[in-house]
Amino acid sequence: MTISVSDVPYEVDGRRLRGFLADGSHGGRCPGILLAHEGRGFTQQTRDRTRMLAELGYVAYAPDFFGEYPASARHAMTFIDPFIATPALYAHYGNAALDVLRAHPAVDAERLGAIGFCWGAYMALKLACSTKLRCVVGFHPGVSLGPLGNPEDISAKVLICVGDRDPHVPKKDYDRYLEEMTAAGVDHQMLLFGGVQHCFTHPGADQISDAPGMRYDARADRRSWNAMRALFDEAL
Repeated sequence: MTISVSDVPYEVDGRRLRGFLADGSHGGRCPGILLAHEGRGFTQQTRDRTRMLAELGYVAYAPDFFGEYPASARHAMTFIDPFIATPALYAHYGNAALDVLRAHPAVDAERLGAIGFCWGAYMALKLACSTKLRCVVGFHPGVSLGPLGNPEDISAKVLICVGDRDPHVPKKDYDRYLEEMTAAGVDHQMLLFGGVQHCFTHPGADQISDAPGMRYDARADRRSWNAMRALFDEAL
């Protein structure tokens, strides 16, 4: 069946930002999934993954949290740094984007989930600390950005997928994250891929030249996506 796609903007404090919505509901009621883009910003990969979620039968929405495409890794940090400095922005921007899903006529607003890639995975985890979600999935997640702070408020089932050769998500950081989540009593799991580096879900990762340790891995990509689907089946 045909997937309906459209560009749907959202607003934060009067600032109008773009977003991409893919509707796989086919006229029925279904869960809504928020997709948080990677630190490289809102790209074609963002749109492609949103379509893939709709093909699974969800209404998926991918907001642009930056409003501009970063030209480099250093440039990307200028968009990420305000969130680090003011953690309330994760919930502020995230809930503004979730309102698009909540208002969609096909979305069951009691069945919301979020996924994210790299920085976007950390964004989704932080959002879950303040917003009721059924599930969160993070791919090569930016847990190195620091502790979540209040994971005891997470009601979602959580999955993160990490490569054991990812220099941007080293063992000490995901170990700290796991301890934090376990101490908070969160229903969480981690899928660790041997020999896999950062950005393993992004087919263009091998061409990224201004940051080390980036490599696409088709097997890890496929297995992590299937693990996400299994969690969705349980939680949604």
